[in-house]
Amino acid sequence: MPEQQSLLARYPDITRVPNHVGIIMDGNGRWARSRGLPRLAGHRAGTENIRRILRAATEFGVKVLTIYAFSTENWDRPPEEVSGLMGLLGEVIRRETEDLHRNGVCIRHSGRLEGIAPHLARQIQDAVALTSNNQRITLNVAFNYGGRAEIVDAVRHIMRDDHAPEAVTEALISQYLYTGGLPDPDLIIRTGGEWRLSNFLIWQAAYAEYYATPTYWPDFDEAELANALIEYNQRERRFGKVLQR
Repeated sequence: MPEQQSLLARYPDITRVPNHVGIIMDGNGRWARSRGLPRLAGHRAGTENIRRILRAATEFGVKVLTIYAFSTENWDRPPEEVSGLMGLLGEVIRRETEDLHRNGVCIRHSGRLEGIAPHLARQIQDAVALTSNNQRITLNVAFNYGGRAEIVDAVRHIMRDDHAPEAVTEALISQYLYTGGLPDPDLIIRTGGEWRLSNFLIWQAAYAEYYATPTYWPDFDEAELANALIEYNQRERRFGKVLQR
């Protein structure tokens, strides 16, 4: 059997790979509704898709993948849906952590542990601790996450550590964010056809490129990811400057 061609070899237009990609995984509920299935079936399909996209991102050479798994606003969804989402997360952690660890994936959690059931919070902490030294790719899971809450928490921690006002810089604030130590995202992808950040990495994404697709998250495959990376390669990243030609 001939050796399978690498993803980068199959997509020669991708010559610049973003170090950090953030994904707003939207459209699970609509995916399920279009198939006459309950919403939780869509969330389950979306959860299964994370493995596929993580594998593709790793092969493309992405170093950090941040996924928006559950926002602070999602608590307002119907209780049965919230309960189902929490159960799905626990199931995924139990099933996937050892395999992710063997494959060199470093798991990070961005968000608050307050409000999460104690047994689930422990599972999250254990997965983070187990994989903390892995370096192949970082999977940063934004769970019980809100961008504004993140900034509030950062400011509180800065004040608690008694930093003088003149010592507060953008670099210091970045250090105190949940993502401290990670590079800012180069590319934010949103599936499901919406065009908004929805409180996702609002500090870190200040200069990120944005890509939206109508494809629902469970159907977002490696070809869709390649399309986003090809689009990223067509952008000129000026960071407010004028490029000299």
